[in-house]
Amino acid sequence: MLGLQRERRLRVIAEPPATRNADLAVSVRAGLSASPKRLAFRFLYDDRGSRLFEEICCQPEYYLTRAEAEILHAHADAILDAVPDLAAVVELGSGNAEKTRILLAALHRRGRAHYVPIDISRGILEASSQQLLHDFPRLEVTAIAADYHAGLRLAADQAHPQLVLWLGSNIGNLTRPQASQFLRRLRATLEPGDRLLVGIDTCRDAKVLERAYDDRAGKTADFNLNLLERINRELAADFDLEGFAHRAVYDEEWDRVELSLVAREAQEVHVRALDLAVHFAAGEAMHTEWSHKYGPRDIETLCRESGFGLQKQWLDGQRRYSLNLLHPLLAG
Repeated sequence: MLGLQRERRLRVIAEPPATRNADLAVSVRAGLSASPKRLAFRFLYDDRGSRLFEEICCQPEYYLTRAEAEILHAHADAILDAVPDLAAVVELGSGNAEKTRILLAALHRRGRAHYVPIDISRGILEASSQQLLHDFPRLEVTAIAADYHAGLRLAADQAHPQLVLWLGSNIGNLTRPQASQFLRRLRATLEPGDRLLVGIDTCRDAKVLERAYDDRAGKTADFNLNLLERINRELAADFDLEGFAHRAVYDEEWDRVELSLVAREAQEVHVRALDLAVHFAAGEAMHTEWSHKYGPRDIETLCRESGFGLQKQWLDGQRRYSLNLLHPLLAG
């Protein structure tokens, strides 16, 4: 009976798998044909990649998750108070929702709650949703298995006012112009009473950052290399995972950690589904992900360029991470 009750409180909306597979093929062809070579970071998050990322978040070097959880524990009620008559909590890139449950617990204490997680990994999404339904009997979940853009379009149909969460400093995966553009698109889906809570990493210590993105246990390396394994599986490629090494370097000029896969020796890779042969020189780096870091002025500029006002900012005890509550500004 309890399992049936949970099912009745869960609705899953999924983007068709064929759409995602076609997107992967187009992106891989373009990225491997480019100079320098690149692979889009969003494809790191298949089911295995998502599980590996959750393991990264538990590593002692990866301070971001602990810092964000610290802020949420301290300020969950203040965050919720900022959205009177809150109808739904919508989360971009929800993953296992481990940190989000801090906020959901505070919301659940106030009565019935509606959570709308958006994640590209349907397996992780459904597992985390079922666990939340078990833990919070008055919670209802509308889970959306899709990328950010499709997910936002579907989430806009949910009840308002909404508190939209974009945690984990996922904004850092985008360049600053891309981040502004994405926030403008998100702004267009919001109503005046909605709020956006964005996690933004403010650390600029090169040693701390490079350890965080190249942990001693090798979890980030496995996560990065899993992208090649996914391409092998889904596009019939023959990447030799032993032939590439994970690299994470902090670029002070651009305020970002740059992740790449570096060819250990000269080699040729075939992607049979694309009828594509790709040559790698020894030492050639293939970009996979950025993680941009923001100072106070950068955050102010981001808000101004994207049509948001900064209503409130909270920092962790070491002042290395921030949660930023944004409100949509009226047009004109």
